[in-house]
Amino acid sequence: MLSAIEKTDFLFKYPSTDPVTSLEAQVGNTPLLHLGRIASAAKLPSTVQLYAKAEWFNPSGSVKDRPALNIIRTGEWQGLLKSGLVLLDSTSGNMGIAYAMLGAARGYRVKLVLPENASPERIAILRAYGAELSFTDPLEGSDGAMIEAKRLAKENGRDYFYANQYNNPANWQAHYFTTANEIWSQTGGQITHFVAGLGTSGTFVGTSRRLKELNPYIETVSIQPDSPFNGLEGLKHMPTAIQPGIYDPYLADNGVTVRTERAYDMARELARQEGLFVGISAAAAVTAAIDVARNLTDAVVVTVLPDNGFKYLSERFWQE
Repeated sequence: MLSAIEKTDFLFKYPSTDPVTSLEAQVGNTPLLHLGRIASAAKLPSTVQLYAKAEWFNPSGSVKDRPALNIIRTGEWQGLLKSGLVLLDSTSGNMGIAYAMLGAARGYRVKLVLPENASPERIAILRAYGAELSFTDPLEGSDGAMIEAKRLAKENGRDYFYANQYNNPANWQAHYFTTANEIWSQTGGQITHFVAGLGTSGTFVGTSRRLKELNPYIETVSIQPDSPFNGLEGLKHMPTAIQPGIYDPYLADNGVTVRTERAYDMARELARQEGLFVGISAAAAVTAAIDVARNLTDAVVVTVLPDNGFKYLSERFWQE
């Protein structure tokens, strides 16, 4: 019997041979971008290199393709996700889009619970993939959606495969076996600092655990909004939110908070100085990475850009 880690490794090494493999094969192996102009504008030391993983190269356009694929394939491997069941989960948008895309490719119906203030672009994409949507009070944020999805799963358990991204170890294991190893290879093992946001925490937890195994001296830095009420889509203010079951509060060597307005400024700056049109959480990640890099010498700092800016075009800050 394979352990959980060995099983995940097996699934990644021996992908499905069914007809949708061509789509699944596009998940991961995203480019690592050198943010030279933005580093110069921030007056970082010339001996500090700033890099970011461009996760919009995944087929549904975000980093969430990695955990969504692993959650689905792990559910199938465990016999929990079967034909006729509806894949159910809560989402702030990107994970839902990944579920909807992969569900359509694999023949599963997908039901998603999300806050009513999710961007209209995300809602349109979800409906284009055929996902069934249920909306919750926007003031309750992702926590409210999570509570509602859990209620639906409890009341109608026979109808659903509850993917439960916040508590499913297949989430962080996807990054342990893909994201971390890609970063290690792409930097030639020279990475010194890893900086990533906390939402479900899967990206940070899985990537940090593996990088620490490869080199225990790599410093891991987590990112959170600076307050419970913020505009950093996809990120959680952990002190006031329901903490995901997969979250390890002791894994980060340091933590950074980011104000919404600073992330908005950085999103515009990245577009105009680097030609990178990124989402809000990606802009927050670069903001935090620069804050970390300012205090370093002879360092290689890597962060993650979860998605591009096309799902946020309705945000007014772009016009400022």
